[in-house]
Amino acid sequence: MHISEVAPRWIKNIHEFLHEGQHLVAKVHHLDAAKGQVDISLKRLTESERKRKLESVRHERRAEKLFEVALKQAKSIPAEAVTARKLLVEKYGDLLVALEEISNNGEAAIAGLKIEKGLAKALLAVAQRSIRKAKASMRAVVEISSYAPDGVKQVQAALTELKVPEGKELNIHYLGAPRYQVTLTGAEFKDTAKALEQLHEQLEERAKKDDLLVKWNEGEAAAA
Repeated sequence: MHISEVAPRWIKNIHEFLHEGQHLVAKVHHLDAAKGQVDISLKRLTESERKRKLESVRHERRAEKLFEVALKQAKSIPAEAVTARKLLVEKYGDLLVALEEISNNGEAAIAGLKIEKGLAKALLAVAQRSIRKAKASMRAVVEISSYAPDGVKQVQAALTELKVPEGKELNIHYLGAPRYQVTLTGAEFKDTAKALEQLHEQLEERAKKDDLLVKWNEGEAAAA
């Protein structure tokens, strides 16, 4: 990471921002295949991106711990563990989603997968004991306004005509002109975050079409 990518202002002492042993979320902004180099940035990272990544890492670590518990319970050998992990990730996208599916759907979730029987049984037991299907909720505050004669109707239409992705629940609360709180709830964090970005894109497209002024500020993410 070049020093110019650490902060948006001049840096007198790098230790004001970074120190050895520190764990930070950064954003990849350039790949140089010839040099084998990945360029990252702190100043280009938004707060909402940082929060999403930290939440994602937390989920991944939890899934890894539960998977390790199942491996110990089944006394699995390394080859069985590698095979099971690969099959689950290929089918469900990531390990935590796989464990949630196993918790909800039991043996049907791993039917047809060539996972060693003892490990399959352990995964089922661990998932059903430890995983509760959570609902991911993400919020954003949008400022939307129009100077057109029928501007109020245009703003209302822009919000009420949003196409909500399947499996998601959308709630919009008026906070006082021109601010509205958008809350999107879904089954999985990553999927809900992606769906919220799609709503943002829809509003931006509507803004260009109807000459609206839109400012989007992502807020907190929560699981219940």
